[in-house]
Amino acid sequence: MEWYRGLPMEIVLTTAIESPIGGMRLAFTERGLAYVELPHASGRGLDGWLRCCVPDAMVREGSAPSRGAAKQIVEYLNGKRLDFDLVLDPLGTPFQRKVWDALLEIPYGETCSYRDIAKRIRMPNAVRAVGTANGANPLSLVVPCHRVINSGGGLGGYGGGLALKRRLLAMEQGQQPSQGCLL
Repeated sequence: MEWYRGLPMEIVLTTAIESPIGGMRLAFTERGLAYVELPHASGRGLDGWLRCCVPDAMVREGSAPSRGAAKQIVEYLNGKRLDFDLVLDPLGTPFQRKVWDALLEIPYGETCSYRDIAKRIRMPNAVRAVGTANGANPLSLVVPCHRVINSGGGLGGYGGGLALKRRLLAMEQGQQPSQGCLL
């Protein structure tokens, strides 16, 4: 932590990595991995996330904390890792964090609906809000928002694009047969 005018200043380290799906960018706070930018992602991207979530942060390029995260992300995308062992710092509202925590409980190779997640967090009427929180997930891949689909079986949306969502689900379901939502 650095100080600016007598106040503590958040430091965010960013780094670019190459992965099997293309170039990605990662951002770390001193508490852990805070943002994963997918290639060709729709939405605000890393720069928008920085403006929104840590507007007063000092942003630096740095690779030290990213080595382990990059390795795990590449292993996952190569089908060699089923889960992540990373310290995370997802910056969001209490509701968003509740949704993201529920996403972490979806097993590899499984899918759940937005309605399943709403029920899981004991807010069964919050299906649309769950979809919005899912879409705001700053830790794509690591917090598996791609495993959430529409109740009717449609893919729904995905910040990395539907082609990537299909690819991730196919990769995961090829590793282990899907049994539906086990939440």
